[in-house]
Amino acid sequence: MNPEVIDKSTLSIQKVEKSTQNSLTFLSLILSFFPALIILTALISFLGICIYPGVFSVAALFFSLYGFPLLIYRIHEYFYPLKEGISYLQGKNYSPWWGSHQIQVIYIAFPALETLLRLIPGAFSLWLRLWGSKVGKNVYWTPQLEISDRSLIEIGDNVVFGNGVGIYSHIIKPKKQDLLLYVKKVKIGNNVFLGAWNHIAPGVSIIDGTYVPVFTHIYPNKKFSQESKVNSENSET
Repeated sequence: MNPEVIDKSTLSIQKVEKSTQNSLTFLSLILSFFPALIILTALISFLGICIYPGVFSVAALFFSLYGFPLLIYRIHEYFYPLKEGISYLQGKNYSPWWGSHQIQVIYIAFPALETLLRLIPGAFSLWLRLWGSKVGKNVYWTPQLEISDRSLIEIGDNVVFGNGVGIYSHIIKPKKQDLLLYVKKVKIGNNVFLGAWNHIAPGVSIIDGTYVPVFTHIYPNKKFSQESKVNSENSET
């Protein structure tokens, strides 16, 4: 590959990153420190357990890791509701998605926090409902999976999640020195089986009774069913 092309591409990415930093609103800047605040409060709570062990200090640790982020998210959602569709991350307008993501990113950086919840029957489904998701009955969660936007999924009854499944209700791409953001809810019907390492993009709708094979990538706004799976297999053969 031509070195000049690489240099120009690198320069373009650097310009986008620099522009993003310069265009952060005051609230965006404040919330960008939120993950660090969670880590700090958790460390203080842990030290409290070491110095003054007891129910109160343990409760403070759990609140700092689970209750505090959820509380801040609900307040943020009340004043800055997350909207589906296309928007841009740069400029003078505040992006509710950016703030929402910063509040949740601690669980992406430290997935073990939610893995513990998935080991308790019903706990993770309740956790997602508290964030605003719609989750049906008898949903089985494997310990390892990733959800980027906890309020932007709808899950039916009797759904099984295989290992390493990723649900991403947003995508971001550079566009003319700006960053285009597309946000749309992911909908999963009843009696769906998601095979291991599936990646599900924003706007995807999985029809009732569908089996999604392992390593399947479902692209934005696709409606996936048994029929679409069969068509895909036929096209490969």
